[in-house]
Amino acid sequence: MCVTIPAMIDQIRRNIDASLASFLNTVKKEYKLHLVSPLLFESIKEFTLRPGKRIRPLLLVLTYKGYAPRDKKIARKLYNASTCMEFLHNFMLIHDDIIDRSNLRRGKATMHKALEHTVKTPDPAKLGIDLGIIAGDIVYALAIDAFLSIDEPLDRKERALKYFIQTAAFTAMGEFIDTVHGVSALNDVNEKDVFLNYTLKTARYTFDCPMVTGAILAGAEKKEVRKISQFGILVGQAFQIQDDIIGIFETEEKIGKSILSDLAEGKKTLLVCHANRVLQGKAKTAFLKIFNRPRKTLQDLEAIKKIFIKAGSLDYALDAVAVRLKQSQHILNSLKIHPPYKNLLGGLLLKLFTQSQTIRNSGDTYRNRTCPQN
Repeated sequence: MCVTIPAMIDQIRRNIDASLASFLNTVKKEYKLHLVSPLLFESIKEFTLRPGKRIRPLLLVLTYKGYAPRDKKIARKLYNASTCMEFLHNFMLIHDDIIDRSNLRRGKATMHKALEHTVKTPDPAKLGIDLGIIAGDIVYALAIDAFLSIDEPLDRKERALKYFIQTAAFTAMGEFIDTVHGVSALNDVNEKDVFLNYTLKTARYTFDCPMVTGAILAGAEKKEVRKISQFGILVGQAFQIQDDIIGIFETEEKIGKSILSDLAEGKKTLLVCHANRVLQGKAKTAFLKIFNRPRKTLQDLEAIKKIFIKAGSLDYALDAVAVRLKQSQHILNSLKIHPPYKNLLGGLLLKLFTQSQTIRNSGDTYRNRTCPQN
């Protein structure tokens, strides 16, 4: 089912994009980054303003408006503050791309790749990584700065800021776990470990934190904040499961990075853990031979797709997405958020999961190819 995003959502996104550009102009004046290094400032600016869904600041704005008094005039500062979520996201992306040694992000060079040729050096790769780490640190500082532009009672602001900072720490913990899992034996990682990683690395900062922050700043009751958090975690887990599926079953053009990246890194996803658990005999040997291969090819990717389908791993992961979406919808229905914004949240989040059905259908195509009916 395809959901048309209302004009209101489009307008909020335009306001967020305008606030990002405006804040970067303020950064140029206050931080003088362009005087320290024009390339540093321009690299951060270009990376930040690349087209994106702006889902995190959008969720903050929608949740804030949903819990704010109906007659309250929404100040421009709300949009300025919402950009803290986009800067936090970019900070995570920059460092994550370095850890993963990724070359592409949103269809363009990752930050560390873009900075490799800042000056001539015998080891441009090391230079790019070093400068990328520094650039990411600066972007995190900008996230805190952007957050402080909100104009709300001090107690709410402090609670929300603490949650924001905790989220950055939890996400880093998730990255730590993900990195350890990356070099661990597959049998040492189970589904419980995978879901802990999904919660820390994706769900908390992509869905939970933006909505909890918006709710706290708007003055929502603590019970509502807890329910919003549960809602965000469920949606976030579903989103990461879908993202892992997309990383295997979508095209490079659609995901904006190498379609071999997740497989090449040997990521222990729900798909992988399920296949490892249910496969036996020669089928498991074939799976492990490909999964543990140091260098994977497109042929390996096609083989893994077929394995995931035959093992039931694709259906298992898609069902896990569907279960979490059903649970999250139940929570959303019970929230006291103003009805128009409840509807906007529901429609927006539903649109994020249209790819699941598309991939389920593509899985049917693979089934027909690999398991013809007699």
